[in-house]
Amino acid sequence: MRFLIKPLSFLLALASFALSSPSQVPLNAIPSTLSSTLIDALSADPDYTSLLKLLQRALLVPTLNKLNGSTLFAPTNDAIDKHPSWSRVLLTHEDGIGSARDNVQEELRQELLYHLLNYTINGPLDDVSLQVHKTLHFPRKPIEPPTREPPPSPPWMPVPGGTLGGEPQRLRVSSKNGDVFVGTDAFGEGGSNMVKGEVDAGNGMLFGIDAVLAVPSDLATVAAQQPSLSYFNRIATPDIISFLNSTSELTLFLPVDNAWDALEDIERKYLESKFATDDILQILNMHAVVTEGVHWSDSFEPASKLTTISGSTLDIVTSPESNKTFISTAELIEPDIYASNGVLHTVSSLLIPPGAFNLTPEKYLLTLNCTSFVSKLHSVGLTPLINGSDEQYTILAPSDEVLELLKDGDLPEEGSDELRRVLSYHFLPGRWTSKKLKDGMLVETALQEPGLNGGRQVLDIKVSSGDDKHEKGGSIRFGGASVIGDHHFENVLIYLVSRPLSPPTDALTVALPELDFSAFLAAVLSSSIADELKEEPRTTFLIPENDGFKRLGVLVSKYLLSASSKADLENVIQHHILDEVEYAKPLQNGSQKSFSTLEGSEIRADRSVNGSVAISASGGWAGMTSNLTPKNLLTKTGVVHQLSDVLLPRSVDLTIGKLVKAADGSTMASMIIRAGMEWVLNGTAPPEDSPWAEAGLDGIGWTLLCPTDDAFKSFNLTRLYEDSENLRNIVEQHLIPVSKPHALLLVGLEPSHTNRPLLLEDSATYTTLRSNASAYGDVIFRRSGNGKDEVGFLVGIKDARGTAGREGGAHVISWGRTTSNGGVGGVIQIDSVLVPYHPPWWLEYGAPIGIGIVGVGLIGLFFLGVRVLWRRDTTEATYEPVGGFTNEDDEEP
Repeated sequence: MRFLIKPLSFLLALASFALSSPSQVPLNAIPSTLSSTLIDALSADPDYTSLLKLLQRALLVPTLNKLNGSTLFAPTNDAIDKHPSWSRVLLTHEDGIGSARDNVQEELRQELLYHLLNYTINGPLDDVSLQVHKTLHFPRKPIEPPTREPPPSPPWMPVPGGTLGGEPQRLRVSSKNGDVFVGTDAFGEGGSNMVKGEVDAGNGMLFGIDAVLAVPSDLATVAAQQPSLSYFNRIATPDIISFLNSTSELTLFLPVDNAWDALEDIERKYLESKFATDDILQILNMHAVVTEGVHWSDSFEPASKLTTISGSTLDIVTSPESNKTFISTAELIEPDIYASNGVLHTVSSLLIPPGAFNLTPEKYLLTLNCTSFVSKLHSVGLTPLINGSDEQYTILAPSDEVLELLKDGDLPEEGSDELRRVLSYHFLPGRWTSKKLKDGMLVETALQEPGLNGGRQVLDIKVSSGDDKHEKGGSIRFGGASVIGDHHFENVLIYLVSRPLSPPTDALTVALPELDFSAFLAAVLSSSIADELKEEPRTTFLIPENDGFKRLGVLVSKYLLSASSKADLENVIQHHILDEVEYAKPLQNGSQKSFSTLEGSEIRADRSVNGSVAISASGGWAGMTSNLTPKNLLTKTGVVHQLSDVLLPRSVDLTIGKLVKAADGSTMASMIIRAGMEWVLNGTAPPEDSPWAEAGLDGIGWTLLCPTDDAFKSFNLTRLYEDSENLRNIVEQHLIPVSKPHALLLVGLEPSHTNRPLLLEDSATYTTLRSNASAYGDVIFRRSGNGKDEVGFLVGIKDARGTAGREGGAHVISWGRTTSNGGVGGVIQIDSVLVPYHPPWWLEYGAPIGIGIVGVGLIGLFFLGVRVLWRRDTTEATYEPVGGFTNEDDEEP
């Protein structure tokens, strides 16, 4: 900076400065050498040759000649040799290098002026306790970088003003054990030793010192040099340092290290983080004053007040009795640590008004190394959840170490709506301490889902008591994420979790990992309503397991999954979706309750004594129930539970005709139609004027033994269709009338048996529609199989004779039960045609003829035996006495 003082302005400045200087000290009584000027005195002493060159370099020789009644603390040659910057300037000058970096030498000039007083110190200095003097150094902010242009004409004189509010920088002088030290601290320690006695130079006093006086630096540098302020220096960020460097007329009251112990550990950890700049600056402003100039300790008056930058008030209390000074509640430890832009005082405690330092949940999270989590919250505008909220919250926070393990794409893009949805799922209204959490419970989150009509999404809780031998102490999991630490802070509870939480997706995606749901999911995806169901709000999916489709019956399952049954399949699917959200507990706690489904009808839930829940369909057949297994698989629109069996709604009418298609029985269906019995396929009553109606078959259910199309390969279908009587006989041979009482016998059976159209047992015999016209119309079932799990059935015409007694027999392939007429009857798929049995004449008439012949023979033998016996009695021989018969009674003597 350039200082150009014209004679008149110089005299005015010098006069004003002299008025502000302290009173002169009496002259030392030690004899001194008289010189005309300070420059002459320096020139006469070989110990000051280096100093003289520096004064010339800084263009201060005219200035010293111009001064009158000044004091110069002159560093000796040895002192300058030990000072790096001054010795460097000398080397540059002595080498004759004309490329000096700063021809103006502003910095050197200001440092030399710090060694000058504008008054003369008189009297002995070896017995003074501590003196404070004002130098000719007026610190200023550098306005521009150094220039290579030569300075203006001398003399160079200091102009009052600068960063100390018009005050010059101060300098202390003290004595200790007979030695005099210049530039000491407030306790008289340190400084440069005065090694050469006073020299009266005519226009001033000259004192030789053994070291160059260090010009006070900015407050940031001064604070960094104080060992008692190590904690403040640790938390001082670049922004704080910049503030301390650039603020003029700044009075600082900085707490020493042990003063910060008044804060909680978590508060100190936060201040030590890289995110606390604003709060550290806020605290600093409570300890900083910039009004009414710089406040050195000699300006403190009893009961005076200072207003800080933050607006708080500091009460200055001095106690002459104890010789102590208090700044509000803090004791002044070390006063007046000089700086270029103010002064630093150290105090014993923090000067923070109650409640002024507010540690928010955000700051707490930053302290816990959850900076990435906080940054993402800022990007989606969720900072009200971690700042300035009086509501109680439980925060599930992943730390930076956890998030660093994620791959690109594992989390949505910052600032996106999807990321906002994900992060909202990490906040639970209320303080959910470990004592409140129970295994299996669901807790609401801050995530409000459109799929729940704006309702809050829930999070499932898993709590382990630690009884497992592999676990030490209990564990808590939120949505599958383990808790690895908890921290309580006022109205907020923070759980550190092992991974970020993912909000539930649509029901189909949620159910996809469940392998036992694959059959139902395949059915849904094959329909045209899959995308619609994903977004249907407030729904509960009751998904049957794969075995449920098997227990439904192969033909029923096959029909529903066929291309021609889309409407029925969609009705079945929607019958498994409730149009409200029902989590596990409401379903389990009610004894009996009905629920509306998307299909339009209702299902009923019945709770048994043992706590199990059975779900009954609105249609199907009697006894169609399914056991509920509560899963609580959360979705963005509700929840998913598991069923043991498939439920059929009343809107789905499974007729024999539909099942025949699934049984590959198109040939059999054609024969039924040609026989005039299409009403069997439609599940309707026979026409009123038909012989079947007259026979009283109205209201009867039917079970059709349906041969596959392959079973008719050996038949001449053209001839068969032309032979209407034979065709009707074949159809009647495959139709079994089933009454409702018979169907009710299936209700009490296991679910794997209720899907049968008939009660299938070994030797079970059933009449067919042909039984009225033929003795060989009944059919009989025989159990067959190679093992316990491979049991099947054979069906044949009862009493039919043929090779090995198997004439007209067929293997049962599969079956399906109708829902028509209350679920009475169905279709049994077989691999062969049951051709009506007509025995040969020798079998049909041989027995009666044989019996007649045997009877006639037996009758003949009977009468022959009687005749023989008769003849035997009439032809038996008689005997006479010798001499013949005499009448002794007639003889006379």
